[in-house]
This record gives sequence, structure tokens and C-alpha cells, in this order.
Amino acid sequence: MSRSTRTLVVVILSLVVAGGASLAVYRQVQAIPVREVEVRSYFVAVAARPLTLGAMVTPSDVKLVAWPASSPVAGSYSKVEEVANRGLISPVVENEPITSAKLAPLEAGAGLPPTITAGMRAISVKVNEVIGVAGFVVPGTRVDILVTLARQQADSMSRVVVSNVQVLTAGTKYDQDASKDGRPVPSTVVTLLVTPEDAERIALAGSVGQIMLTLRNPLDKDATETKGAHTASLMGAPDPPPVVKVINNTSRVVKAVAPAAPPPPSIYQVETIRAAQRKTEALKQ
Repeated sequence: MSRSTRTLVVVILSLVVAGGASLAVYRQVQAIPVREVEVRSYFVAVAARPLTLGAMVTPSDVKLVAWPASSPVAGSYSKVEEVANRGLISPVVENEPITSAKLAPLEAGAGLPPTITAGMRAISVKVNEVIGVAGFVVPGTRVDILVTLARQQADSMSRVVVSNVQVLTAGTKYDQDASKDGRPVPSTVVTLLVTPEDAERIALAGSVGQIMLTLRNPLDKDATETKGAHTASLMGAPDPPPVVKVINNTSRVVKAVAPAAPPPPSIYQVETIRAAQRKTEALKQ
């Protein structure tokens, strides 16, 4: 037997032995019985279909699913009766647990009123394509409210009166999901979520001047602080400097006034007589 033949025989025997060993191990693994581990769970009420903001939850909108007890859902419900006939203050998607944070209180009803936070108010303002930023003031966006006032015949002023206000509705639409594609929602009225004090400012601004809305970046949370724009400033005239008053070692801006003009110099009349000539000269102090 040649050397190459012996090498081939050794390789074939090695493959046969390795294959047999692998087959034996595979059969031993298959023979191991399957152990089922029981996971402790409880039932959670979830949405059977997507539900929009302000919708009234019905029993057919809810289903119960098993949920691991080791990871409980805060504020969840385990019975359909605890969720049904209550309004939603936040939209939910299919198979999402319905929690107390997404439901209006009992007997609060459905629609827009339950979505108003305690201590806040909803106020509507009339808009058009210009005031409503070409229809991009949609539910869920945030805006600033400007007012333009004609204080005198030749002097007007524009200033932000309320900033960082949430838009609740655009017309009769209060579903934020309807505007997620970025398309404008044409409307003639928008409803804003404001404090009672801001509601008074907006109502007064709408009665004495013209309101304008400016759209904000949703990540910009800072309040808008401006001095306002005057008619004279449009032509390059400087704004009057603010008057700073110190109260309890704290500097506070009281109001903006124009600088006082210096008093006119005193003028004296001096009459001189030289020979036969009389002359009057004006002298300044």
C-alpha cells in the first residue's frame, strides 16, 4: 500500500468517527425532555385598536392580555369595566396598555374638556392664513402671541404678550396624529391652552389691537423676552433707554422714557452807550 493510499484511508476513517460521534451527541440532546418554566403573569387592559385623543372608550375597544408580573405597568387596569365609558386625554396605539394617565376622570365625559389640565383654560382666537402661519398652527404645536397697538396717530407698537402656548385645536380638529405628516390644517379659529392670567391678556389684546401668532420650535422652552417694536424704530431711530430704579439693592427697569432735553441757556440784554451811539448786545450765561 502506497503512502498516499494510507493517508486517504486515515482521513476517511477520521471523518466516519467524527460523524458518528456528532450523531450520537445530537440524539442524546434530542432525548433530553423539554422543561417548561411557568412565568407568573396577570391580566392588563390594552387597546384593541388605535384610539384618538378625546375618544370615548367602549368595551369593544379594550381587551385583556397576560402581562409578566415581574414587570407591572404603573396605573394599569385588569378589568374592562374599569376602562370603559371614559374619555381619552392622550391617544393610544393598538395593544398599548390603557393607564390612568391616559384616561379622563370618571363622569368627565369625552371630547376636548377632559384634556384641559387643572388650573388651565382654553381660549379660542380668530385666525386666517396669515395669522395662523399658513395653516401650520396645528394641534400640539406651540406659539407666541403678538399684539399690535396704535398708541398715537403716528406711533404704533408690536410686542409679545404671551409666549410658549400650546395649541389644543385647529378649527374642530384636536387629534395630533392627523397633523404628523407635516401638512397644514386650514382653519379660521384655533384654541389655545393658557393660564387664566394669560387668557385675560389675550382677550384684551384681541379687543384693543390686532393679534398675530408666531410658530415656535417644540424644543424651545424659554420664554420670549422682548422690548417691543415701535414705529420710529422701523426708520432707524433708537429706542428710548430704560430707566433703572434700585429697590432693596435690586435693579429693576421701571419704564422707558426719552432723555430729558437740556434747559435753554439764560440770555441777558446789555445796552451800551458810546459817545452818541447806543448799542444792544445779547449775552449768554
